[in-house]
Amino acid sequence: MARLQGKNVLITGASSGIGRGIAIRFAAEGANVGINYIGGPEGAEETARQAAAARQGAAGREMIVAADVSNEEQVQAMFGAFVKEFGSIDVLINNAGIQKPAPSHEMTAADFDKVLGVNLRGPFLCSREALRLFLQQGRGGVILNNSSVHEIIPKPKYLSYSITKGGMENLTKTLALEYADRGIRVNAVGPGAIVTPINASWTGDAKARAEVESHIPMGRPGEASEIAAVFAFLASDEASYITGQTLFACGGLTLYPEFRTAWASGG
Repeated sequence: MARLQGKNVLITGASSGIGRGIAIRFAAEGANVGINYIGGPEGAEETARQAAAARQGAAGREMIVAADVSNEEQVQAMFGAFVKEFGSIDVLINNAGIQKPAPSHEMTAADFDKVLGVNLRGPFLCSREALRLFLQQGRGGVILNNSSVHEIIPKPKYLSYSITKGGMENLTKTLALEYADRGIRVNAVGPGAIVTPINASWTGDAKARAEVESHIPMGRPGEASEIAAVFAFLASDEASYITGQTLFACGGLTLYPEFRTAWASGG
């Protein structure tokens, strides 16, 4: 399948986890892939190797590009390097994200600001640069945001993370409405519990993993490749009439799973 043949796609935070899965899937579908990272390049280089292998000899290429998405100058430099390499941009995927858990009354302002910087300021800065290029190129484009079930499900002790995901929902809807008449689609994916490094606290602990799985109607966590498949659909022309939506890929977590048993009645 090559639904994204020749598309130029920039993915933030693609050195591991869902970002890596997206890069691999998009490469397999024919896209040229920009792999953003922060810190050491080793993870991004591994993503690039796996993406190249997924092409199975087909055309397309990868590049890695460092940038802190919360830093305006670094974001602008990243887009400049991407366009210099590929000539244009067709799809932006705002995937980079962090979380810093703490009881809300103990959360520091510095940690709160750091999470909002990466998870919300970053998508704004990257989206703004992508929009400028889309408008300049005159052929539309796609922005996809990696959100979470915590757009709509509260997450105690992760206040800053939950706030950013709620904000990402409105970012998605506002940009979608503002640019719909210029051929620019903006959507989000809301993963549930996924086996990625950010969830290492429970993915590698049998007891903790079983506890997580007990709350998921489908009885298992998702894989990065399953989330990547949703992103590939939304980036493709098969989703040409979809904008301003969050597609939850969560194994049923948004279905109020505690109501599977009739512990309450009435309204």
